Amino acid sequence: MQKIRWGILGCGKIARKFASDLKLVKDASLVAVASRDDQRAKEFSKTYNAEIAFNSYEALVSSDKIDAIYIATPHGLHREHALLCLNHKKAVLCEKALALNSRQVKEMIEAARVNKVFLMEAFWTKFLPQYQKVSELVNRGAIGKLKLIQADFGFRAEQPTPQRLYDPKLGGGALLDIGIYPVFMAVSLLGRPDAVEAVMSPYPSGVDEQISAVLSFNSGALAITSATFAAYTPVEATIVGTDGYIRMTNRFHNVVGNVKLVNSKGTQPVPVTVNKEEGFGYQFEARHVGECLRKNLLESPIMSHADSLLLMETMDRIRAKCGIKYDVD
Repeated sequence: MQKIRWGILGCGKIARKFASDLKLVKDASLVAVASRDDQRAKEFSKTYNAEIAFNSYEALVSSDKIDAIYIATPHGLHREHALLCLNHKKAVLCEKALALNSRQVKEMIEAARVNKVFLMEAFWTKFLPQYQKVSELVNRGAIGKLKLIQADFGFRAEQPTPQRLYDPKLGGGALLDIGIYPVFMAVSLLGRPDAVEAVMSPYPSGVDEQISAVLSFNSGALAITSATFAAYTPVEATIVGTDGYIRMTNRFHNVVGNVKLVNSKGTQPVPVTVNKEEGFGYQFEARHVGECLRKNLLESPIMSHADSLLLMETMDRIRAKCGIKYDVD
């Protein structure tokens, strides 16, 4: 498996970014795309030089020309589409949120285990140079013992709003769409919270238009997360320790984010090596999947099944505190 042959399931905005970045991965190629809209699939394949355009997902997963499939549909459909791929023995890189609740995540992990097929949540932030630099600083004690994490993500949903943002059947709501990033920052650096408190402002459909959570840990640390579709926020993260803090600015979850370390030595910009002209940032996770497949791994050592399950379980707990329910719950 010298070159990973990719298929893309779903031809929306994020699929276009992934397809564009896949060109930057030298040992990967985009072989096929699939949409239930035949014209959309053909237009996508022409734009990104895919060899095949399928007008059904079943045709894509049945192709013997595909090694791995990137799932780029709304997260309310991820379980259905991931199981389709896994049951056809196709390696899966599935966009976040991996599913709608932890029960679905467990089902997907079990399908990967039974079929002996690779499955990873496409949490691109964990593979970006600035997140890895922050993780390194925290692990080597650059700011002492972690005490507080504050992270936000918000934008004002423009009219007409995309259906996926507010439709409960598609897993709508700020938490699963963008609040997942602040929650990820908390659990990736602090682990499983020992207690969760949360409040939300509902949209008429019943899902959360705005949501805030406080996660507490037996270590004494706290994490404060927020997400909103009602207003633009700084989209920043501050990681505070006993000996200093780290600021992640300019959309902390993004490839172009900035990192600053403040401790007893003063304020220091943290150099992060990223070619500003190199893609949107999805190439890092695509390269990692290729490495995993060449090693015959069934899960990523960086974004493991346990990592995805912890993230979803934490969001389940936040939703439960706010009374947010989906039909699949």
